[in-house]
Amino acid sequence: MALAAAAGAMAADDKAAAPDSMGFKFTDVKLVKTTPVKDQNKSGTCWCFSGLSFFEDEILRKTGKEMDLSEMFVVRHCYDDKADRYVRMYGGTTYSQGGSGLDVPYVWEAYGIVPEEVYRGLNYGEEKHSHYEMADVLSGVVKAVVKKPGKRTSTAWRKALNGVLDAYLGELPETFTYEGKTYTPQTFAASLPIDVNDYVAITSFTHHPFYKPFVLEVADNWLAGQYYNVPIDEMQAIVDNALENGYSVNWAADVSEGGFKWNNGFAVMPKEKNQADMDGTELSRWVKLSDKDRENERFKFNGPADEMEITQEIRQDMFDRQETTDDHGMVIVGKAVDQKGNPYYKVKNSWDTNQIYDGYFYVSVPYFRAKTMDIYVNKEAVPAATMKKLGLKK
Repeated sequence: MALAAAAGAMAADDKAAAPDSMGFKFTDVKLVKTTPVKDQNKSGTCWCFSGLSFFEDEILRKTGKEMDLSEMFVVRHCYDDKADRYVRMYGGTTYSQGGSGLDVPYVWEAYGIVPEEVYRGLNYGEEKHSHYEMADVLSGVVKAVVKKPGKRTSTAWRKALNGVLDAYLGELPETFTYEGKTYTPQTFAASLPIDVNDYVAITSFTHHPFYKPFVLEVADNWLAGQYYNVPIDEMQAIVDNALENGYSVNWAADVSEGGFKWNNGFAVMPKEKNQADMDGTELSRWVKLSDKDRENERFKFNGPADEMEITQEIRQDMFDRQETTDDHGMVIVGKAVDQKGNPYYKVKNSWDTNQIYDGYFYVSVPYFRAKTMDIYVNKEAVPAATMKKLGLKK
C-alpha cells in the first residue's frame, strides 16, 4: 500500500461523503504499509487478530513480504494456558474468549508461530470462526474441575480440555512444510524478523506513577502483563511518531460509546449539548426530551461536530467509573483529516470488509485520548526522550 495521501482503496478524498457516512468526508494524509483486513467473525479473539496483524505489518515493513499468520495457533495455546492458570487459582481468574495484546508475543516466544495455511482452526464444520459453542464447552470443563467433587483435581482434566481443543481447532502441528522448507513452530518464528523484546506496551493512567510499569487492571489481562505508564500527551506523541516513521500501532480501546459508528466509518467524542447555546425553539424542544432521547440526540451527526477536550483527569475519571472498558483490539495504520481539517487516526479492524471503508474507520483525537486502553509498539517508534524517562533502550 502506498504511503502518500489519497492512496489505497479506502481513501475518500476526491469523492463526496457517502450517504451512510453521516456527512463526514475523510482525506488520508499518512498511511503505513499494512496487510489485508481479516474477519474474526463470531469469536472474541480481536486481541489475537490485532496482535498478529501488527506483527505482520512489522514483517512487511522490514522485508517487503506480506504474510498471513495463524490466529488460531495463538488462540489454541492461550485457551490451554489460561485453563491451567484458572485451575491453579481455584477459579479466581477469568476464563473466556478475551485476551490482551500481550498474549500474542507471549505465545510467539513460548511456542512459536505458524502460517495460516498450516493451522486454520476451523475443524467444526464452519468456514468462518464461531467460538460460542467451543467456549461454553471449555468453560464447562474448567468450572467442573475447580469444584473438585473428588476433593482433589483429577489427573485427566488436561487431556479432556485438549481433547476439546483438538476437536474444534485441530491438533497442533509439530512440524510443517512452508515454501519448500520444513519447520517447527519455534524454528518458523525464529526465521521471521520479530524479536518480542523489541516492543513495548504503553498506557496512561494516574492511579499508578508515570514512567513506571504496572499490571493493567482489566479482566482479560490474565497474564498479569505489565504496561509502561506515560502522560496522555506522550502516549499520543508515540502514536504520531510511529506513524510518521512508517510503524503501525497495536491499539486496544473501548468501542461501546455512542460516538463509535462502525458502519458509518468513524468514532468521535461529541460535546454534550449546552442549553445556554440553544435558541428558543431548540431549547423548548430539548427540555421536553427524556434523558435517553437527549443522549441519542448527542450522537446524531450531520458531519463533524464540536468534541470534548480530553484531559488526563477526564480520561482517568472515565476509567475509574468504568465508563471506559477493555473492549476491542485494532491496529492504527494512518492519519487523516475531515472536511474541516480535524485530525483522525485511520484504524484497521477485524470485522470483515462489508462496511463503508472496507474494514477501516477513522478515530478522532478526542476519542483516542479518552478511550484508549493501551498501545503496543516497536521501541524504535517511541521518541528518545520518552524512552529515556522509561529507562528503556531501543
